[in-house]
Amino acid sequence: MTAAVVSVADSVASPAPDIRPETPQDAGAIEALLNHAFGPGRFAKASERVREFAPLRLDLSFCAWEGERLVGVVRQSEITVGGHRLIFLGPLAVDAATRRLGAGARLVEVACAAAEAAGFGEVLLVGDPPFFGRLGFSTEATGQILMPGPVDPPRLLLKSLGAAGVTDVLQGAVAAP
Repeated sequence: MTAAVVSVADSVASPAPDIRPETPQDAGAIEALLNHAFGPGRFAKASERVREFAPLRLDLSFCAWEGERLVGVVRQSEITVGGHRLIFLGPLAVDAATRRLGAGARLVEVACAAAEAAGFGEVLLVGDPPFFGRLGFSTEATGQILMPGPVDPPRLLLKSLGAAGVTDVLQGAVAAP
């Protein structure tokens, strides 16, 4: 299978990274980037509890590369909320030297487009409201979602994808599909 390559918007500071689907061979570089970006505290978060039981969708997860160097990653897992199938986005990490150049936003956009193409109507995440709000995420339909651990309610965000997205508030616990 040949991976499609998507170029991130050009930047004067550095060449645009190539965004490619994640492969099993990327695991070591991804783990190093996540450790550098989040440190050991990432394992204590509610989002990590979700990733422990929700299957990673490699086909919906992407890496940003500058040559042979991994500069960003976004991973997605399949979950259910109240029996409704959706995608859980995260972690999203971008190398400190590459931040503010658009790679994180482009990774999220590519990941959401892939989720929609795979038939999912929503993407849920725990993240920074100003950043993800610019990308179409909001708290509007998240008030009745129960995460497997404490989450600051304004950080639980949902994006509806196209016509298949929810029209009501989702209710229930985040669970494996």
